[in-house]
Amino acid sequence: MDLKSEQKTILIAPLNWGLGHATRCIPIIKALLENNFIPIIASDGIALALLKKEFPDLQTLELPSYQIEYAKNGANFKWKLIKNSPKMIEAIWEEKKTIKKWIVKHNIDGIISDNRLGVFSKKIPSVFITHQLNVMTGNTTWITSKIHQHIIKKFTECWVPDLAGSLNLTGKMGHVDDPNIKVKYIGPLSRLQKKLLPKKYDLMIILSGPEPQRGLLEAHLKKEVTQFKGNVIFIEGNIDSKQKTVVKEHVTYYNFMNSTELEQAFNESEIVLCRSGYTTIMDLAQLRKKAFFIPTPGQYEQEYLAKKLKKEGLVPYATQDNFKIENLSEITSYRGLPALHFTIEWESLFDVFQSKKKAHQV
Repeated sequence: MDLKSEQKTILIAPLNWGLGHATRCIPIIKALLENNFIPIIASDGIALALLKKEFPDLQTLELPSYQIEYAKNGANFKWKLIKNSPKMIEAIWEEKKTIKKWIVKHNIDGIISDNRLGVFSKKIPSVFITHQLNVMTGNTTWITSKIHQHIIKKFTECWVPDLAGSLNLTGKMGHVDDPNIKVKYIGPLSRLQKKLLPKKYDLMIILSGPEPQRGLLEAHLKKEVTQFKGNVIFIEGNIDSKQKTVVKEHVTYYNFMNSTELEQAFNESEIVLCRSGYTTIMDLAQLRKKAFFIPTPGQYEQEYLAKKLKKEGLVPYATQDNFKIENLSEITSYRGLPALHFTIEWESLFDVFQSKKKAHQV
């Protein structure tokens, strides 16, 4: 029997918004390979660059950029997105046309879209991954949530990387009462594993997210970290062609790390200073690491998660402008993220791709 002839090709397409959407797709891509599927990776920018480094032997395709930009002033974040929305809508339309061609050209049998709104088809099973069934945008949350839920309903299934019960990481962001959304809570996703390694660093700093906020935080922390007493590993989150390492006194700087290196660095570090992005939160829960958060200014999702976890006594946070290195002493007063015990049933999840072509309109 020729197993190759039975393999199905799955297009997996994470949004290029920082690195979180791309990194949480890494365990999905590995699971697809382990379950006899052929993944094709599609994205743009640094998300695509990272996945090319992680999976150099897999086919990759480039999708139109949503051209997501952050305002220098966090208070203008929402209005900057609104201003750029015509470009985003144009990219989504281009995405739809591109996907239609690729399904035929690359003989694609199924789609996994991580928050890429135009990556779906009414002809083949299409899965949407999101932790935001409710999209936090301040006083416009109700309308952005309704729009997002309307888009999600076009997909065959929606996978939420969280737990369904009261013990969960996303709170009201990832939980809604709408029978028309076919939600599957698949459990938190992390590419990292906890390992018992000797402590090498007293502090790990890891940055991510779109510019200019990533760069602004990098500049701020490079000044603050000089006052820290102890060994520091500082991962800047710049995906370049080559890895660069610079040692300055007690701080070791890396422009980026691959998954294997990052897993080791996390496990060798006592505490972590980072953004409160959801993918990072899932990683910290998996590794059971205590942390301190600095939410991206104006990004309501990160601000909501930071406030939620602080209120629950798990992780402290400070705003980007107000953070001082001495704030890290607050970590000892917080419990840290809970160890969530779960097993992702990949074979069962991938059953969605075993069905025949979808004849109904979506």
